[in-house]
Amino acid sequence: MSADLAIQLSELKQKVEQMEPGKQNKLAMVVFSGDLDKLLAAMIIATGAAAMGMKVVQFFTFWGTAALRNPGAEANGKDFMSKMFGWMLPNGRNKVKLSKMNMGGMGTVMMKNLMKKKNAPSLDQLFDIAAQLGVEIKICEMSMDLMGFKHEEMIDYPNLEYVGVATFLAHARESTNQLFI
Repeated sequence: MSADLAIQLSELKQKVEQMEPGKQNKLAMVVFSGDLDKLLAAMIIATGAAAMGMKVVQFFTFWGTAALRNPGAEANGKDFMSKMFGWMLPNGRNKVKLSKMNMGGMGTVMMKNLMKKKNAPSLDQLFDIAAQLGVEIKICEMSMDLMGFKHEEMIDYPNLEYVGVATFLAHARESTNQLFI
């Protein structure tokens, strides 16, 4: 092999190694917060992106997982700490509060009333729209385990899956956009 060809081959190998994996028209979003305003933002962005033709994957972790609890569901066999987390955290998305200006719950009530008056979609409506648009929700198994949540406590959502962080990172790696809310 000639010296020039060897150099070209070496340069080509370096370029291939530096190439990123194929990016998709996709949004990968970490939903860490369990606050009403931040959940609204996450769902508005997710439904907007999906409506524009993007694939959307949301990874609910830590405090965000409480918003996915089904208020009518119960789970048996919980230890003391799991029961305490269940009691202290909101039981579903309609129990979450504003991150700022909550004012003992009055801010949350005012925001929901204002949204209704302005015909802004509620969190329930945004979840319904997201489901219709194919937004995928991945729930962090580790967060659920730490907080004592069980699968049978979570909402019924058509594109819901219980995963570890590696699954989300694989989605994020191939996405053109990544957000943390």
